[in-house]
Amino acid sequence: MSTWEEIINNEKKQPYFKQLKSLIDERYETTTVFPPKNKIFNAFTKTPFENLKVVILGQDPYHGVNQAQGFSFSTPKEVKNPPSMQNILKEIYEDLQRPSQCLDGDLTSWATQGVLLLNTILTVEEGKPKSHHNLGWEIFTDNIIKHISHHCENIVFLLWGSPAIAKTKLIDKTKHHILTAPHPSPLSSYRGFFGCKHFSKTNELLKQSGKTPIDW
Repeated sequence: MSTWEEIINNEKKQPYFKQLKSLIDERYETTTVFPPKNKIFNAFTKTPFENLKVVILGQDPYHGVNQAQGFSFSTPKEVKNPPSMQNILKEIYEDLQRPSQCLDGDLTSWATQGVLLLNTILTVEEGKPKSHHNLGWEIFTDNIIKHISHHCENIVFLLWGSPAIAKTKLIDKTKHHILTAPHPSPLSSYRGFFGCKHFSKTNELLKQSGKTPIDW
């Protein structure tokens, strides 16, 4: 059984990652970058590889002060919920007929239950969404997804929005479950995110695999 430390250390030895690290280190020194450097890999720290049940794929971190904490969609509890998070909580309420346990938007409790909250790009500059696109993070996170696909079974992947859905090609559909929907942002949530019932569907799939459901 692999650990995230082993998997990530293997990536760090690759030429692309050495170049990525050099670029990211420089950006942290010369501009304001989120999340804090010690939280870049927070998603892996809170969700051990052996506990993995669900992957929720995001794009890049929130680009406002104090918002990003190293998890996709999640914000610290003292920060007002961004619109996408508000819509996620609304869908949980409609789907499960109860409020989420994470009303403040801090999804750490999901992470500790086995939900990997993975952004495809792990850093961003203040006020500049997708500013670290094509620096190398996408190679790293694609490799993470492929590793999960190859070495795990019956993982539920929640892919919201076109960029996330495009990652379907990296996942072995004969071994895993893929649920897709429009992104929960206000621009697209009414096109099918609302009513997707991904949270109840995920728990049903986990139960069918003999795994404990997530307390959303």
